[in-house]
Amino acid sequence: MKKNQMTAKHTLSAHNGPDAAFQIVVVAVAVLSFIMVVYPMYFIVIASFSDSTLVNQGQVILLPKGVSLYGYQHIFDNAQIWTGYKNTIFYSVVGTALNMAVTLPAAYVLSRKAFRPRRIIMALFVFTMYFNGGMVPTYMLVKNLGLLNTPWILIVMGALNVFNLIITRTFFENSIPEDLYEAATLDGCSHFRYFSTIVLPLSKAVIAVIMLYYLVGHWNDFFNPLLYINKDSLQPLQIILRNILLSNQAMAGSSGGGASGYAQQFADQIKFGVIIVSTLPVLCVYPFIQKYFEKGVMIGAVKG
Repeated sequence: MKKNQMTAKHTLSAHNGPDAAFQIVVVAVAVLSFIMVVYPMYFIVIASFSDSTLVNQGQVILLPKGVSLYGYQHIFDNAQIWTGYKNTIFYSVVGTALNMAVTLPAAYVLSRKAFRPRRIIMALFVFTMYFNGGMVPTYMLVKNLGLLNTPWILIVMGALNVFNLIITRTFFENSIPEDLYEAATLDGCSHFRYFSTIVLPLSKAVIAVIMLYYLVGHWNDFFNPLLYINKDSLQPLQIILRNILLSNQAMAGSSGGGASGYAQQFADQIKFGVIIVSTLPVLCVYPFIQKYFEKGVMIGAVKG
């Protein structure tokens, strides 16, 4: 009996040795990956109110030095910054609502096996991922439609993202049991009612993920307003922050002392401050949908 117990203990210790080593390696890799992701964000924060000269000399590593709020003061002294926030929030909210109103029904229809043309239509959607009309024809089309210098161009442009459509369609195909539709049809449920009362409530995960993708896309949209919006009253936050950054670089690069010398000393503060101002509102949204985000991405992208 004692011999058997000794043998069992040796067996367990032999198995626990490699398992413990594996756990240590996994934890070490996870901690290292966490530091590699978090430290650049942390550095941007401390550099946004540190002396730019000390930042460029590599003296700012863990703690801010030469603390000054000149960068943030210069950004928020611009009266257009709040107009940019207002415009960007409007474009993001309304544009995301339109994206969801187009993507979800299209993904549901394309997920129905009874819909025979779905493969042909899906192939046409995928075709647009690789080929488009080009910048000049698109600009001419927007001009002929009378959408130049209107807020609607930033809302309608990209109303459907094919990648998001594929994720949502795959989610509907693999995560919504077909038995639910059969049971619903026996009770006289139409496609519209089945989609609104059964499919959507069961798809909170993928809806949250796709909504975040669209929201971030609208919030960070820079190229479209640069092409199609010339009115200052309609410019989004990204364009206004770009103008602030360019004006500061021009002032910092000019000859002479005084204000230009001060701007040169704290030039990078504005650059890093622009990053914080433009990304912080979106980062605040992530914690509220984190539990849906991972589930929605994994189900929509891995299955099928």
